[in-house]
Amino acid sequence: MLKKVMFVFGVVSCALISNNLNAQRHRRSWNDVDRADAVNIDSTTKEGYTLIFINHDSTFDKAVEKHMTEVFFKVYPEEAKEYNPNTRKKVFIIIDPAYKGVAATAGSIVRVNPEWMHQHPEDVDVVTHEVMHIVQSYRGGAGPGWITEGIADFVRNEYGVNNKAAGWSLTPFNSKQSYTNAYRITARFLVWIEKKYDKTFVRELNEAMREHTYTDDFWKNKTGKTVDELWAEYAANPAI
Repeated sequence: MLKKVMFVFGVVSCALISNNLNAQRHRRSWNDVDRADAVNIDSTTKEGYTLIFINHDSTFDKAVEKHMTEVFFKVYPEEAKEYNPNTRKKVFIIIDPAYKGVAATAGSIVRVNPEWMHQHPEDVDVVTHEVMHIVQSYRGGAGPGWITEGIADFVRNEYGVNNKAAGWSLTPFNSKQSYTNAYRITARFLVWIEKKYDKTFVRELNEAMREHTYTDDFWKNKTGKTVDELWAEYAANPAI
């Protein structure tokens, strides 16, 4: 069952609404969804989940928006089923010229820098990574940030639909790395642990983080080895 509603706000002639002006607007807080000055808003509901896509960039490619929306409805239910069936049912993706990173998430809101997508239109699995943070829903003090980001990239590696076209892959091991490097480096380590020790390791690590039961003993309780011992073993034979 698919229901789609489109709201389109006309672009003022002479380019009065421009990327530069949008980038200068003052967001009151992260949770300010800024509907009033949006170029367009698309709201789509499918199988119990709603995505509200708010675009503040008049040059943003509609084909990229469509692809990002398709990725959301493909991966978010899968992530929810595996990692948190009680995750939020309504999600916002905001194309935000005022955000200068690549993408970031807080609560139910994902903000994406349009310049990144202009330059990397195939990198639609930023959605896969970012909405996993909504699924994770870790409260403050849940555990180390490198675990949070490592799990999100582990899930991008597992569920991503366009990683190859985007040129995205797990970072090959080298001796200068640490498991605390987060993102793709930590994700690859987690892949290795699941292959060598326990195929449910990441799901249970995610649950421990969300339930605030994570401690440094988690690694040894699950594998018989500390995280440092596991990393030393991984470094000696990192093949996955």
